[in-house]
Formats: sequence, structure tokens, C-alpha cells
Amino acid sequence: MSMATAERILSDTGAEFNSELSTAFFRDVVKGLSATKKTLSAKYFYDDLGSKYFDEICHLDEYYLYKTELALLPVVARDMDEILCEDVDVVEFGAGSVHKIRPLLDSVEHIASFVPIDISGPHLQESCNVLREEFPEMDIQPVQGDFTQKINLPNRKFKNMGFFPGSTIGNFTHEEALSFLASAKDTLGNNARFLVGVDTKKSPEVLHKAYNDNKGVTAKFNLNILHRINRELGSNIDVDKFEHYAFYNATEGRVEMHLVSLEYQCYEFSGEEITFTPGESIHTENSYKYAPDEFRELAAEAGWGCEKKWISPNNAFSMFLLHS
Repeated sequence: MSMATAERILSDTGAEFNSELSTAFFRDVVKGLSATKKTLSAKYFYDDLGSKYFDEICHLDEYYLYKTELALLPVVARDMDEILCEDVDVVEFGAGSVHKIRPLLDSVEHIASFVPIDISGPHLQESCNVLREEFPEMDIQPVQGDFTQKINLPNRKFKNMGFFPGSTIGNFTHEEALSFLASAKDTLGNNARFLVGVDTKKSPEVLHKAYNDNKGVTAKFNLNILHRINRELGSNIDVDKFEHYAFYNATEGRVEMHLVSLEYQCYEFSGEEITFTPGESIHTENSYKYAPDEFRELAAEAGWGCEKKWISPNNAFSMFLLHS
């Protein structure tokens, strides 16, 4: 579907068309829901409300990832202060609430500027305003955009160091991860470094609890993608007729998140009839878990060398410093 066609259909629905990102969202939704095995890209979780839900998830007892990584980051930051001998411009991919850059800004002397990239512009701007108050001397230039594509960065003086915390790399299939790592390499330029957070393989019970919290916040986060389709694309999906479902697929080494239709449903979307049978799912997210050697091999395949790695106690989380 062309951009002009998508823009026309968006206008006809009465939805607000305001950017190339809106057109891409529309095009991806139509393609994903028309497929035999329905999918929606996890990157579309992160509108303003979805980003706030994710912030809430990070503070849940069951969600080990955030707390484990926050405990590891000060160790990484101290080591990075010794590793970096010249100034760098730090570029964070999928920055969201920019919480995790703080240990680096606190400890690493040679960070000259910070360029956070996120698909949710309002949430990113709000977060950067808070960060500027904490680090008034830091040059902070947020960029709204799809970080899975090559990004044209603001003009910078120094070599770039990418920052990709959390376990977002796990949301990609092997091919998508390779594509992202290669695209990030293009974005960052020559002689760049890339600090990447990677979740590890662990007990299925721990993983199940992390994605099925007792408060139902992860369910709201997952279902919000349907609310977003209704809000932004003028659709009328009955969100109450879908249910959050997440499980660990041990064969694939990933947690899968789905939205399962509770009954037969039929909607018209972009002139097409889209139906859901009872029990049919929309696959909304993968979260792959990696052993250290597996991730090193993946990075090498995309043209990155591994300079250093950090592993949390009990092998709970890992971080890799890559170099181009």
C-alpha cells in the first residue's frame, strides 16, 4: 500500500493523519491483521499511554528485568568510565522514559551529549525535560523516530556510542535482530561502540510470572495496542472481546505475548473484512532470551565485535559492549 493511499484512507476514516509514522502504523496494522497468522509489531505498544503502562510494569515485583538491570548498570557505568578515553556522543535507541541513562551520566566523564530516540514523541519530550533539570550541563537532543530504521542524527562532534538497555533486542526474530544491529551500525557510523542489554535464559516459572503479573498491568499494556488502533486509525475493535495471553516457548527460547479472541468477531478495515474465530490470536510480542555465546554470535553476524560483557549474579541479566 502506498503512502498516498494510506493517507487517503486515514482521512476518510476521520482519524487524525499527522505524520509518516501514522501512515506506517496504519499500513502495518492492515498487513498484520490481514495475515493468516495475525500479528502486530511490538514497537506499536509505545504510544504515550503504552509507555506509561510499561513504566508501571518496570516497578512490579514479578518483573525481574528492570530491578536486575538497574543493579548492574552502576557497575557497567564505572567500568565504562575507565574504558572511554575520549569524548563520545551517546545515542539511545528506544529511550522511553530515559531512566537507564542516568547511571552513565552520573559516572562516565567522557559523555559529551545525549541523543535519545523514541517512537513516542510526547512521552520522550516530557522525560527529557525532567532529565535536563537533573543534568543541566548535558546537551540533550531528543529525536522522534522508528529506531528500527536508519536514523539521521543531529550533527555531533564526537564518535557515537549506542545505548540499547532493557531486553528490547529480544523482541526481534533472528533476522530482525540482525537487521536492527546492522541498521544501528549505519546510524552510529564508523568506529562506534554499542552498549546492549540482553536478557538471559532462565526458569520458565520466573519468566511466566514476569509476563503475567497479578495486578494485570501487562495485560493492559498488551490490550492498549487495540485501543491505540481505535484511537488513531478510527477503528471500532471491541477490546473487551480479547484477552491477554503470555507463555514461555522453550523450543524457540522466547516468551510470546498474544491477544486471544474470546468469540467470533468481524470488522471492516481498509475496505477489507477481517474476522476472528474463537481462540484465534494476534501475536503481539516475542521476547527472546540469549545465552552469552548466542548473543556474541548474533552480534558478530551483524558486523560487531564484543569488547566486554557483564553478567548479573545468578545469570539473571547481561550487558555487552560491542565495537564496529
